[in-house]
Amino acid sequence: MDGVIIKAYGGFYFVRVGDQVLNCAIRGKIRRQRGQVLVGDRVRIKQINDTDGVVEDILPRSTELVRPPVANVEQSVIIFAINNPEPNPSLLDRFLVQSLASRITPLICFNKNDLVGDTEPDIVKQYKKTGYAVFWVSAKTGSHIDELREVLTDRITVFAGPSGVGKSSLLNALQPGLVLKTGDISTKLKRGKHTTRHVELIPLAGGGLVADTPGFSSMHLPPMLREELAGYFIEFAVYEGQCKFVGCLHHREPGCAVKDAVDRGRISALRYRHYLDFLTEVMEAERRY
Repeated sequence: MDGVIIKAYGGFYFVRVGDQVLNCAIRGKIRRQRGQVLVGDRVRIKQINDTDGVVEDILPRSTELVRPPVANVEQSVIIFAINNPEPNPSLLDRFLVQSLASRITPLICFNKNDLVGDTEPDIVKQYKKTGYAVFWVSAKTGSHIDELREVLTDRITVFAGPSGVGKSSLLNALQPGLVLKTGDISTKLKRGKHTTRHVELIPLAGGGLVADTPGFSSMHLPPMLREELAGYFIEFAVYEGQCKFVGCLHHREPGCAVKDAVDRGRISALRYRHYLDFLTEVMEAERRY
């Protein structure tokens, strides 16, 4: 029978098969052949009794995240608070690039809309205009939670974002009775206190599995060539092939359609600045290696 690893602990793996969860060991031969076993791996198991089984094979992965280490994720919900702590657009764009580079569909969720009133903040409007699916919710009041719940059905999703933005609180709101530990904001740093220490896939009542991952306040870009970066800024796509030079990096080249779109206000100047920052980072990494 086939299942999905939803948790790993002490050398054992908890495998969800339908509505049942079995505590499984992995044959040494399989571990040696396949290497690291990840939460999210789809596995073939042999059931020993009502509660236990043995993993006999690990099925091919469709995707693999390094941070957090999760396999077969189909989409990421990148969560930032609209306030307390203030959103960091540069870090948000790093999350977006990481998801797209990993072939995972990113969705953006701004939590704590109860702190800012009924009018959508500019950052919400900006990312909607860019072309991303954006959710503006409140874990505290339940505002727009049903819309977020709907896109999680029957998919493996990872919740990602910095500490203190309410990832665990959102899961508690999505799944009443779940009661994940939540953290307060560090007064000194205005960052959240880490409340998630490991990766675990949480089954949702309406179908689907969600990983609540440790929060962090910085992130390195995934390895890539400088020519690849522009492909991870989705608003650049409509200008593909319109630049004067083939292989344009949208940096200092004359006749660049992307730079022209920025000047005309069709592409966010802030997003373009982040692109240039990331391009410098990628080029420096190329020189090191």
